[in-house]
Amino acid sequence: MTSAERTRTAGSDFAALNRLVVAAGLLERRPAHYAVRMSVVLLMFVAAWSAFFLIGASWWQLLVAVFLGAVFSQVGLLAHDVAHRQVFRTRTSSELVGRLLGNVGIGMSYGWWVDKHTRHHNNPNHDDLDPDVQPELLIWATESAVGRRGLKGFVNRHQAGLFFPLLTLLSIDLRISSIKALRRPGMRSRGLEAGSMALHLVAYVTVLLVVLTPVQALGFFVVHQAVFGVYLGMTFAPNHKGMPHPDGDEDFLRKQVLTSRNVVGGRLIDAALGGLNHQIEHHLFPAMPSPNLRKARPIVKAYCARMGVSYAETTLVESYRQTLRHLHEVGAPLRAERRGNRG
Repeated sequence: MTSAERTRTAGSDFAALNRLVVAAGLLERRPAHYAVRMSVVLLMFVAAWSAFFLIGASWWQLLVAVFLGAVFSQVGLLAHDVAHRQVFRTRTSSELVGRLLGNVGIGMSYGWWVDKHTRHHNNPNHDDLDPDVQPELLIWATESAVGRRGLKGFVNRHQAGLFFPLLTLLSIDLRISSIKALRRPGMRSRGLEAGSMALHLVAYVTVLLVVLTPVQALGFFVVHQAVFGVYLGMTFAPNHKGMPHPDGDEDFLRKQVLTSRNVVGGRLIDAALGGLNHQIEHHLFPAMPSPNLRKARPIVKAYCARMGVSYAETTLVESYRQTLRHLHEVGAPLRAERRGNRG
């Protein structure tokens, strides 16, 4: 078989699976589901802020901060589905609601995140092309450990143990990245992005300082943003971390399946993780409404078995173990170098 024939055969692997999924009606939109889900999240959002105003200047507000951190995460998960056109057919409607949820609702640039997330979907876990595995404070490939010194070197030597503590800073990092993106060439609707994020920031800071004492406001901010960051990180970390890093020669089916990991569980896990626990199905069919991902799973899993493609799924706790194990292994060269220098 020639190289061109192998490419055509590999490409047809996904085409055949796609026909099965389309025939099952799993790519059709679920407006009733999203109407209910958006209503529930909106009620939670309103309830959290209503409790905030009713309680007033009290340290009981820290409980509200915990709840609001979880609510912000659910708003972010809704914005994710909107960005993938799972909710609305048109780009205009998706961008409008996406900015209301992302920029105004939680203070993160929708436009920046969509660009970043699109690049991730196109090349998941690719060391050079996926922004989610680029070496920053944490590293996900052993080669990235070369030359890491100072604070970064210390973090990478101990990154498995520091992973969850560092997630408390994730929401701050996302906001900083959003602001930095406003200065980059090619940013679409720069004024709208900046204005809507500024609206969130001004309203958020004003409310905290008007209702709470300065010390209580600081405590609320720290707890709220920490919970928000940890929740988001624990939602996305199981999806790809610790999975193979492709070289770019894989066909679409294998590139998406082999780099992704599903998390098994009931509907409570689906609700908590926004359906992203069915990560394999989501990467194969990003426009599929999240409630349909569970239904697509047996079709995709059986098809992968027939094609001899490894289909990874595990429990939520085990997915974190695998992530931490991978982080520990990636940091091994730095620990060995450190020991060698001491010797």
